[in-house]
Amino acid sequence: MQQVNIHEAKTHLSKLIEMAVQGQSFVIAKSGKPMVTVAAYTPPPDPANRIGFLKGSLDVPADFDSMGNEEIQAVFECAE
Repeated sequence: MQQVNIHEAKTHLSKLIEMAVQGQSFVIAKSGKPMVTVAAYTPPPDPANRIGFLKGSLDVPADFDSMGNEEIQAVFECAE
């Protein structure tokens, strides 16, 4: 990984940014001591795209709305 000093980074910032965008990250150093690593920004995944990500992978039974009705009714009838 390439290391540049702060003065050189200020002078050649546009060129260095273009290098980072192309995948060549680099280190900015102060007095020869590495301070920061510069790499291309990768945006996080859009949470809006998660909606519906399981579509088609689950099967909902046709009687889903009435499942367990008898058991529920029995519980309430016994409570009286």
